[in-house]
Amino acid sequence: MPVSQQDIALIQHLADAAGAVIRPHFRRQIAVETKSDASPVTQADEAAETAIRQLLAEHRPNDGVIGEEHASTNASAARLWVIDPIDGTRAFISGRPLFGTLIALLEDGVPVLGIIDQCIIGDRWLGVAGEPTLFNGEPTRTRACASLAEARIGTTSPHAFELADLTAFARVQQVALDVLYGGDCHNYGLVASGHLDAVVEASLKLHDWAALVPIIEGAGGAITDWEGHPLTQTSNGQVIATGDKTLVAQIAAQLKGSGA
Repeated sequence: MPVSQQDIALIQHLADAAGAVIRPHFRRQIAVETKSDASPVTQADEAAETAIRQLLAEHRPNDGVIGEEHASTNASAARLWVIDPIDGTRAFISGRPLFGTLIALLEDGVPVLGIIDQCIIGDRWLGVAGEPTLFNGEPTRTRACASLAEARIGTTSPHAFELADLTAFARVQQVALDVLYGGDCHNYGLVASGHLDAVVEASLKLHDWAALVPIIEGAGGAITDWEGHPLTQTSNGQVIATGDKTLVAQIAAQLKGSGA
């Protein structure tokens, strides 16, 4: 079923609800636990996902839900909501307003609706398959940058890469004009709005990237794996997102060690 206006209104309602939960905890003392994958989690992460799930249970009871913090529900459903309540928990607990809530709707495994919501500074990107991406309600576009040597690239942290991936990324870094660290999902919004030229990351999970696909593509960019292939639910977590589509092949070549 195509994305409806009700779906679009709902995803924004979900982001509003998450933001209402998250804001009171920002820059306050909050307990931090370490999950089995060594990533941090707080009560704000868990409560924000719970708020989203409660609304989905009310408004879309037959749809599936996959979230970072709680068990999946009806994960084989054709319509699947994917939630990362706080993408960038380390930034959140450090008082840096560069984290974001990511929510996506997948139809038969394809992301067709996505939102990046930064509830502190009020940045919101909304992507709908086949439609222009909106930033705070207005159309937004990537910028032209046809040369990796002129590209400003973002990635969250070199520590997020396995050694082999870090070695591959270093080849991109040597060619690119500049590389900025930090930013989590906010970086992808900045690509969509033409402030960054690309993001290169690895070890991402479905909830980390599903919402980004319609946002990047609707703004005129491309988002692929490191081979340049479209992302799927079985992708290995290596992601290239570019504002100018011609950069994908250049970045992929450097990652493989076949660049000029």
